Amino acid sequence: MKVNTLGVVGAGQMGGGIAQVAAQAGLQVVLHDVNDELTRKGIGAIDRNLGRMVEKGKLTASQQKEIVARIQPVTDLGAMRSVDLTVEAATENLEIKRKIFSKLDEVTPPSAILASNTSSISITTLAGSTRRPAKFVGIHFMNPVPVMKLVEIIRGLLTSDETYRAALDLCAKLGKETVTAADSPGFLINRILCPMINEAVFALEGGIATAEDIDKAMKLGTNHPMGPLELADFVGLDTCLAIMEILHRDLGEDKFRPAPLLRKYVAAGLFGRKSGRGFYTYTK
Repeated sequence: MKVNTLGVVGAGQMGGGIAQVAAQAGLQVVLHDVNDELTRKGIGAIDRNLGRMVEKGKLTASQQKEIVARIQPVTDLGAMRSVDLTVEAATENLEIKRKIFSKLDEVTPPSAILASNTSSISITTLAGSTRRPAKFVGIHFMNPVPVMKLVEIIRGLLTSDETYRAALDLCAKLGKETVTAADSPGFLINRILCPMINEAVFALEGGIATAEDIDKAMKLGTNHPMGPLELADFVGLDTCLAIMEILHRDLGEDKFRPAPLLRKYVAAGLFGRKSGRGFYTYTK
């Protein structure tokens, strides 16, 4: 199955990034969010990202306009009637995602593939919200999507070989490398990454080192491009906590217990870059 028209649900950082790389690859994109303000914000962010590429000589101004023109912003999921594959990139909440997929199952063509960009929620569970579990797959892009080369592909219990191959083909068309992970809590990336971040928070909470020294140690001692606390702020502390809660609940092991300090930061509304403060303070 070839994907010529891609649907993206969620015009935020992840959804906007997916829409951008798809449009750059020549696909027609239908980009959905719940209101005009959010879709305009999403298109604006894409246009600015492309503008920076023009400034660096990686695109021409006319190419920038052509790419943006391939993205159709919508607020009605009914506009997904023409898509070949839809990627959901909404907030990491099971019930919200279930509602989205139930609606997509009604409005998209029976031949269309439904995919989730979830970083931790079971693909089999999400597929159960639809009448097409064979045409359901996890396509987990890394943030920021235009920069990061990797995409994690997750097969649900009933994902067909054809659907899996279509997901691989789409990622190749977008210029991405892929790894395949089992439908297990946290899949592959976050099964490894989030416990590392969580352990860094425990180290901070225990007074082992400052946030700056924890990050410096991991950057210079293990050649990580970002320290774990910097990365947590970039990802969003609320997202990190949600993933750790899923790992702890579904795997039942104490090593996945979220750090109390992480819970405190999230309870205080300190989510990282997006709120202006997390383990570090950010100014616009």
